[in-house]
Amino acid sequence: MKKEDLRIVYMGTPDFAVEALRRLVEGGYNVVGVVTMPDKAVGRHHDTLQASPVKRYAVEHGLPVLQPEKLKNEDFLAELRALHADLQIVVAFRMLPEVVWSMPPCGTFNLHAALLPQYRGAAPINWAIINGETETGITTFFLDRDIDTGEVIQQVRVPISDTDDAEAVHDRLMLLGGELVVETVDRIIAGTIRPVPQEQMTTDAPLHAAPKIFKDTCRIDWQGKLLKPLYDFVRGLSPYPAAWTELVAPDGGAQVLKVYRTEKEFVSHEQETGQVCTDGKTYLKIAVKDGFLHLCDLQLAGKKRMPVADFLRGSRVDDNYKVR
Repeated sequence: MKKEDLRIVYMGTPDFAVEALRRLVEGGYNVVGVVTMPDKAVGRHHDTLQASPVKRYAVEHGLPVLQPEKLKNEDFLAELRALHADLQIVVAFRMLPEVVWSMPPCGTFNLHAALLPQYRGAAPINWAIINGETETGITTFFLDRDIDTGEVIQQVRVPISDTDDAEAVHDRLMLLGGELVVETVDRIIAGTIRPVPQEQMTTDAPLHAAPKIFKDTCRIDWQGKLLKPLYDFVRGLSPYPAAWTELVAPDGGAQVLKVYRTEKEFVSHEQETGQVCTDGKTYLKIAVKDGFLHLCDLQLAGKKRMPVADFLRGSRVDDNYKVR
């Protein structure tokens, strides 16, 4: 079979999913349809509809687009069957019901931004960094009945540096993911894939999950935490959705402070955990068990993200403040 003869339906929503779709389209593969989320209501009054990045790309390139509210809807299933896909590819979409993923004769494979079986779930990039991993990767695997448990087709390993945040790793995996999706399709066409059940993939490390991240997940817990895990927590959530804390004034008034970038200072000290130390001009650091966490890029509610020097220039924060 030639790549022009393999009918592909592509499923995805965010920017991360656009790269693989772009590689398929520009590579001359036969993408017969795209499935993405319904347009999202945005704006102060939710009166403007915003298309997903995947939809915008598909429309620009004349690809048929399906946007089901529910994946078991009979009208949607009829439209999907009418595309006569040989293969479905899923990148950053939704959990598919069996009636959808089992539809094409060549199956449905997913691109996951982690080295399965590690970091199954919705936020693998964030949790890998939060947990201080020095390596992550991308995996293509066939979908089955459970989330991220299907047979692995291919993997690519990627280092995580100590200064990488979630955005840097996201962008790196997005580009590599586009390459891996195309390579996986080529191997399916050539009939050379040898999928491996995840239970046969041995690992010495305990398995970590990657659950969805909520606002409360992003709150910095200062008490009892060491410097390195706090540093990793901030970069694992930067720039989105961003770690946050409360900056508490001497009179007890508090304001929410998002933290995007920090630096580590390992040193012995006598300060109480959560104590703010600052010269009021160039640095603002927080005392923790084994040193100080320097807050470098910050954002107050209603303000823009800014370097710490700009923040201090417009505030009256001093050593009498704390975080909680």
